[in-house]
Amino acid sequence: MAAHFTVRAEPSRDLIRISMSGFFSPDDIQAFRDTRAAEHARLTCGPNQHVTLNDVSAMKVQAQDVVAAFQDLLADPVYRSRKLAFVVDRTLARSQLMRALNGRTARCFENRVEAEQWLFAHDPEMVAA
Repeated sequence: MAAHFTVRAEPSRDLIRISMSGFFSPDDIQAFRDTRAAEHARLTCGPNQHVTLNDVSAMKVQAQDVVAAFQDLLADPVYRSRKLAFVVDRTLARSQLMRALNGRTARCFENRVEAEQWLFAHDPEMVAA
C-alpha cells in the first residue's frame, strides 16, 4: 500500500490535523515535510502554540530508515505543538510510533473524539508562563 497523507491547518482552532496511511519512502517523507511547512504557515497562533492531531490508524509497519526519518520530523522544534495526540490502531505500528516519539510528550488514543477532547481540554500545565 503506497503512502498517503493529508495535512490541514485549522487556524480558528490552532489545530494541525494530519492523516497518514500506507508505507512511506524517503521521498514521501520529504513531500510530507513540504506540505506540513505550507500548512503551518497558515496558522495564526504564536509559534508552538498549536495542537496536533495525527491519525495513523491505517499506517503500516515502516522500514527502520523511515522510522528514523519520522524521529527527525518529530524532533524539529519549529513544528513542535503544545499538545500532540495520535489516533492509533493496536498493531506493531503503535510500537514504532512510540520509538519515533523518543521521549516526546504525546498521547495515543483509539478514536478521534477522545483525542480531540484531550487536545482541547484545559490543562493548567500547558498554559505559557
